[in-house]
Amino acid sequence: MITTALTLPGYQLTESHGICRGLMVRSRSVVGNIIGGIQTVFGGDISVYTDLCEETRAATYAMMCEHADQL
Repeated sequence: MITTALTLPGYQLTESHGICRGLMVRSRSVVGNIIGGIQTVFGGDISVYTDLCEETRAATYAMMCEHADQL
């Protein structure tokens, strides 16, 4: 089981192997930043950055799961 919570309701932890981590820093390309700048002028959701955050979150979670498997 994998969780980002400190506990698993309904389960008793019997062993800990340490903290799993996942970290990733990403940036947009020049074209992506230009599109983001244009979207900023009109307000609302800046979809190029929202998409980047979602992709980064998913990749970081996968990295965390790999680290958990290594432990």
